[in-house]
Amino acid sequence: MPAERNLKGKTLVLVDGSSYLYRAYHAMPDLRGPDGEPTGAIYGLINMLRRMRKEVTAEYSACVFDAKGKTFRDDWYPEYKAHRPSMPEDLAKQVEPIHFAVRALGWPLLMVDGVEADDVIGTLAAAAEREGMNVLVSTGDKDLAQLVSDHVTLVNTMTNETLDREGVIAKFGVPPERIVDYLSLIGDTVDNVPGVEKCGPKTAVKWLTQYETLDGVVEHAGEIKGVVGENLRRALDFLPMARKLVTVERACDLTEHVVSIEETLPARSESPLELRDLFMRHGFKTWLREVEALIEGAQEAQSEAGETQPSGVLAAEPAPTIAPERRYETVQTWEQFDAWLAKIDAAPLTSFDTETTSLDPMQAKIVGFSLAVEAGCAAYVPVAHRGPDAPEQLPRDEVLAKLKPWLESEDKKKVGQHLKYDEQVLANHGIALNGVEHDTLLQSYVLESHRPHDMDSLASRHLGVKTIKYEDVAGKGAQQIGFDEVPLDKASEYAAEDADVTLQLHQTLFPQIAPEAGLLHVYRDIELPTARVLRKMERNGVLIDTERLRRQSSEIATRLIELETEAYTLAEGEFNLGSPKQIGQIFFERLQLPVIKKTPSGAPSTDEEVLQKLAEDYPLPKVLLEHRGLSKLKSTYTDKLPRMVNPETGRVHTNYAQAVAVTGRLASNDPNLQNIPVRTAEGRRIREAFIAPEGSKIVSADYSQIELRIMAHISGDESLLRAFAHGEDIHRATAAEVFSVTPLEVTSDQRRIAKVINFGLIYGMSSFGLASNLGITRDAAKLYIDRYFTRYPGVAEYMNDTRSTAKIKGYVETVFGRRLWLPEINGGNGPRRQAAERAAINAPMQGTAADLIKMSMIAVQGWLEREHAKSRMVMQVHDELVLEVPDDELAVVREKLPQLMCGVAALKVPLVAETGVGANWEEAH
Repeated sequence: MPAERNLKGKTLVLVDGSSYLYRAYHAMPDLRGPDGEPTGAIYGLINMLRRMRKEVTAEYSACVFDAKGKTFRDDWYPEYKAHRPSMPEDLAKQVEPIHFAVRALGWPLLMVDGVEADDVIGTLAAAAEREGMNVLVSTGDKDLAQLVSDHVTLVNTMTNETLDREGVIAKFGVPPERIVDYLSLIGDTVDNVPGVEKCGPKTAVKWLTQYETLDGVVEHAGEIKGVVGENLRRALDFLPMARKLVTVERACDLTEHVVSIEETLPARSESPLELRDLFMRHGFKTWLREVEALIEGAQEAQSEAGETQPSGVLAAEPAPTIAPERRYETVQTWEQFDAWLAKIDAAPLTSFDTETTSLDPMQAKIVGFSLAVEAGCAAYVPVAHRGPDAPEQLPRDEVLAKLKPWLESEDKKKVGQHLKYDEQVLANHGIALNGVEHDTLLQSYVLESHRPHDMDSLASRHLGVKTIKYEDVAGKGAQQIGFDEVPLDKASEYAAEDADVTLQLHQTLFPQIAPEAGLLHVYRDIELPTARVLRKMERNGVLIDTERLRRQSSEIATRLIELETEAYTLAEGEFNLGSPKQIGQIFFERLQLPVIKKTPSGAPSTDEEVLQKLAEDYPLPKVLLEHRGLSKLKSTYTDKLPRMVNPETGRVHTNYAQAVAVTGRLASNDPNLQNIPVRTAEGRRIREAFIAPEGSKIVSADYSQIELRIMAHISGDESLLRAFAHGEDIHRATAAEVFSVTPLEVTSDQRRIAKVINFGLIYGMSSFGLASNLGITRDAAKLYIDRYFTRYPGVAEYMNDTRSTAKIKGYVETVFGRRLWLPEINGGNGPRRQAAERAAINAPMQGTAADLIKMSMIAVQGWLEREHAKSRMVMQVHDELVLEVPDDELAVVREKLPQLMCGVAALKVPLVAETGVGANWEEAH
């Protein structure tokens, strides 16, 4: 989370909403509203928040709740909170109204997926404390006592208890910095964290007083007598996990929800209109009378002053609207349409968005479209809504025919959110969208690649606007209807808002990009043109030999049966090959295989890493690995790909997600064509099913050792630069340096080790990792790495400098200026921070490689279009481009393709692109 500014001495109040949710429910009598629904918890929480606001003056505040679903602690310890009963039904009914009430009371509400409320509170408290703020945490949870410091105080409004440092010592017998040790020893029955059996608070305090810390208690465990001493010694293996589980995280990544305390959490005034509705609905009569009197007084004051406000908004309450006034229009007559056509024709930039029948861009048809040329003013043009109550609307074909010249004009500039999708949809109607000047999805991606880029998130983050969600108008799950069935009033507001918000996002985001030369280059010259190329590639699709895949699927099915039989024989009985529990019993009880590692709960692990290790010496793990690999191949590819062939084109059309990977790499999905395994014969056979049509060939071109070349360029290491300049085998050259021999004397084993070192160090591999990978001692691995850095000092200097720069800036950059953000480089726990430091080393290389392949795609597509070639790009797989080339163009494409790919940038080392040709993708490799 970015640092706050000038906050010293100010106060932040953090309310543990999850704690008070249950406390209010159990403390209040069984209150019921006019509809008979329970209201006790709602009443209790409102009362507590109002009292807190009345008694404490604070510039910033937040009410924090647990989000649904698992958290990172469940990954550490699957039994975490396993025995906690489900939420009582009467309380569950009150959760949504409580959330509404919190916001209406002016409290920012936070729920972070995968992170408990305690950890959100801990992170915010730590951030505020660093800025010299005072923090008041309102909770009934003893775990949060570990946060107490000179600046952080706990208060329990239900018991009027306040805990500063002395208060914690008086209540628990230990200071705040020993609360984690205290909780580790006594355990937490509510969260199912076992401590030391029969060790209660008094015993824990006694031990911590005598031995000072949990580590001290563990160190002297052998001296503690009696049953409780035996229990302590039995718990020693689990105590580190217990400590981990009860420790409140203070460096979680909250950037998605909290830009900064100053920007996101300022205390807001109550919303009388929303409270009036709430109090009326739930029968809180006294509060209702108070708020109605307030509203009436405010309206009278406004009337006397001659002021006007948007409907339903009081002067004392800032209107949460996108613009001062929303003027949205539903276009249902030709007169309205012609007026808007004239408006967009004259506008320097128009926001454009389509509403469709499907998320599949190759299948979707237009239901309507929205337009906006100024903030707060937008129109929705419905053209294909249906149903018994379908409104009067203009005919789709006629509307699109009149709009087509504007849509296809390069001079009429458009902005949209993820316009690649809209381009595909318009292509289904025979329209080629041109004049794409801006895309807010890509603007966000270039500015903040580590954050979500959907419009709802962007609007919340940058405009402070809560947008209408698709589920709000179309419903959820099995009850969801198509957009063409949504009532026109709802559809129109939703669609017009999309165009309006997109325009305002552009007005907010682009000014942040434009002054930064590197970001502007990445946005204008790489991302925007790449989107156009991807649209063409997706539409081209790739031809699949479905019959070949079906034969392979049948062969895999036969082999899976054979493997099952083999596994049963080796296991001395039948079992479920997909059950970790049964596999564990067979491995470690029946067959007595060695335990490689344990799960957080202490059970022997049977994960992929363990199977790989055991497969080196034992047959059953090897069989299970083969069975898993083949099962995945069958379900993901040989069975699925034939079903994904488009019936109209006879091809598979993947979707390339452009704004997903922080490094700038593309992601392929529906289906994922970038993850087909190539290390097994069965995986390579799947590539054989990607074929060229008759009279054509598949041409594959990929960069050779691209990330190592980028490392040489970025680090400027003389030895690496010299090796690449002379066209040497880089792994042989590295082996010669590390083993102090001539290149001719390098053995195949030495080259293999050098290759692992070259690629391993790019990914931040430690001596431990290298030792594991090569099957050598850690000392030997460290010796190899030390020799490497001695021979390549420029690489060592680059790594040290990059780590330091990343910690200062919070990001690293590619050669071309793309920013790769590292939110945990100065925070997070140890492993996360170390992972961020490794990413700081590798991200510039991965990101630069991603930039290069995108620039290559743009160059190749431009050349194909200028030459009016029939050849076309059909796939992009990381550093590889795959083309479908007619035989009569084969020679020129093979000659031109490497030239184009190697000519997109001038690095300190030569770029090399290698091509292959074949009837199918595998042959072309």
